[in-house]
This record gives sequence, C-alpha cells and structure tokens, in this order.
Amino acid sequence: MSASGLGYADVRAAAERIAGVTRPVALARAGERTWFALEFLQHTGSFKARGALNFLSERRAAGRLPAAGVAIASGGNAGLAAAWAAAREGVPATVFTPTTAPGVKVARLRALGAEVRQVGTEYAEAAEACARFVAESGALASHAYDQPLVAAGAGTLVEEILAARPSVTTVVVAVGGGGLLAGVAAAAAEHGLDVVGVEPAHCRAWHAALEAGRVVDVPVASVAADSLGARRVSADALWWGRQPHVRAELVEDETIVATRLRLWREHRIAVEHAAATALAGAPDGSAGEVCVVLCGANTDPSDLAG
Repeated sequence: MSASGLGYADVRAAAERIAGVTRPVALARAGERTWFALEFLQHTGSFKARGALNFLSERRAAGRLPAAGVAIASGGNAGLAAAWAAAREGVPATVFTPTTAPGVKVARLRALGAEVRQVGTEYAEAAEACARFVAESGALASHAYDQPLVAAGAGTLVEEILAARPSVTTVVVAVGGGGLLAGVAAAAAEHGLDVVGVEPAHCRAWHAALEAGRVVDVPVASVAADSLGARRVSADALWWGRQPHVRAELVEDETIVATRLRLWREHRIAVEHAAATALAGAPDGSAGEVCVVLCGANTDPSDLAG
C-alpha cells in the first residue's frame, strides 16, 4: 500500500475479484506507436463497471452489503456501473444525478433497474442529496471516484493493457474526480509505466489540487462536464499526481469536440467527450508506445452524423 491509501496490492486484489465477470479490455491500433484501449466496450459502456463490481463484491464478502442496497451520486457512468453491479449482487440501487445528466444515461439507469433521483445541476448537489438518503435509509454509500476500492478496480486496466501489448510505455487517461487516474497510476508504478492525465481547461479540479498542494473546490464548465465535472478530486488522485511517473495536461473544449469528431470520422468510434479528452491531450508516441484509454461511450451520437 502506498502513502495514499491505494497501492498495487489493492489493484491485484481487485483483479482477482472481478476476473471472469468484467470484459477484458480490447486494444486497437490508432497509429504507428499509439493504441486505443476500447474500454467503452465494457459492461454499461464505461470503465466504471470495474470499480463498482470490486466495491460491492468486497462489501458482500465482508458482510457489509445491506438489504437497502447501494446509493450513489453520479453524472451517469458511475451510476450505471453501480446499478449493474447491484443487480448482480441482488440488491437495489438508488442513483442521484444532476438534472443535466444526459437523457441517454438516465434512460439506461432505469432500464438497469435503478431508482433515479435527479437533484440540482451539478454533481455536488446530487451528492448532498445522496448523503441525506444514505443517513435515512441505511443504504451503502458508494462514490463515483473517491473510494479506494473503486479506484483499485479502475486500475485493473493496466494489467490487461500490458497483457495485450507488453511494449506500451505510457497510459493516457481523462481525469474528472481522479479515480481512474489514481488506480492507473498505482498499477503503472509497479510496471514502470508513465501516466498522462488530461483534464478539460474548465474542469480542472486535479490541476488546481496539484497547484495548491491540497484538494480544493473549483467551478466546472465544460462540454465534458457530464463525466468529468467533479468540483474536487480525491486525495488519492492528488497523491499519485505528484509522483514522478505522472504528468498532467489541460485541453480546451474546442479541441475536445474536434477530437471526438475525428475519432468518428477516422476510426468510426463514437465516444463521449470524456474519452475524447484523453486523446486530445495524449503525447504522439515519439518517446515510447502510448495507449489512450477511451473510457466511455454513453453518449448521443446524433451530432456526429456526416
């Protein structure tokens, strides 16, 4: 375990818990020295299924999964994953989303059997409502990113990337609340890989924390805010972000939109803006072999026509 509270042993334990249930990540060549990790093919359409399953499986084994089920605040993807994992464990899921959550995600949540409660216009407001519900109902509180078991589940991606392509030297991820970043960085440290975390310029909670040396709140306003719009990052994301193998990048919304369109036009891959954010800030591969995690595809692709 690292000083962050999240280490490689946690990722290995997560890999054992979710093995045979989650889908191993597929890699696709994107360029001479660049690969895409097609994690949008994961159950529920994003990497979040890994962490949700690891969290609930561990709680079940520890005898700490109540009949009231699990409750989570989520812009969409973490809620989808929690609903899917809860259904596998045979318990209810209550998901609090902002009113700004994409309709495609809300409809999918309900199709998975979750009770959806829409509160406020930002993740933080939904999180406050979720906390009140947990206190009243006795449901197990989950978190979209600030939970070591959730982050460790996300980190299992690194093991699978290297199994498919051992020559990869750099893994690139989008950063919202930092769960994916923390898990990937913890696993990458064990294997001597570099990590690049990419944020939208106007959803920069991780950058702000790195600059301040502590977790701070920031305003959020980005085309990718439905997935990356956390006001603050986890302490684990801050700790791992300060390690020498991790680098932080910022990209403008215009670049994110153009990159998402390029993914469709050049590769026929329709992903959400969060996935395009990672590619928008990725290095070109001149210093090594790069794998960009395309983290989710719960999006309305109608604006990609043409």
